[in-house]
Amino acid sequence: MIPKSSGRMKISILVVALTLTACSGTAEPSITPEISTPVNEEVTAPESENEQKPEASRPSSENFDLMTGEGNPSHTATLQQGEGFSLYVFEKFAFDAAKGRLFLSSHPEYYVDIEKLPANYDLAQLATAGKKELDPFGKVSDYSGELVEHPLGFAELYLQSSGGEGIHDYIVWKSEPGDAFLFRLRNPKGEEASDFAGPVLVSLSTVLSDSK
Repeated sequence: MIPKSSGRMKISILVVALTLTACSGTAEPSITPEISTPVNEEVTAPESENEQKPEASRPSSENFDLMTGEGNPSHTATLQQGEGFSLYVFEKFAFDAAKGRLFLSSHPEYYVDIEKLPANYDLAQLATAGKKELDPFGKVSDYSGELVEHPLGFAELYLQSSGGEGIHDYIVWKSEPGDAFLFRLRNPKGEEASDFAGPVLVSLSTVLSDSK
């Protein structure tokens, strides 16, 4: 969901509970993509050398409610500019505009790469490439279509592998105006998994092309 105004925007997210730990085994596929429940925590403002001037047509910051098991505290996200798109980024996250990579500041191995797709992209070819890319990390599950209680709402393609190394996602998603993006997400098993999953998915739901 893309914020429509500069006022307070709330997005309540009921995230499928999944606690990833370094000692846990391979998770069984579920009927919805496996994502981790964010936990309440003190947050600090991110500092990124790659931060660029946001689009003037969007507010410089927005507030979002991140639902957790202990409530739905409000968190502020700031607008960041990428190559041909912008998105809102939460505290404790950094965005590398040149690479299109959004990552957890203290643990860069938790990241998602964002790529704007051309208008004539081939979904079948992307599906083939995604399965090949995810296959080494475990069994590949396909959650394409309607995403129940998920920040992205709907995905033309949603492939996920879950194994000993954690979760890898390969997602083709369209913004509300109709622009398509490819998200490659890596969420390793560890204590930071829940801190990463919830906020990063909300950020992805705010991706918007500069051309609109």
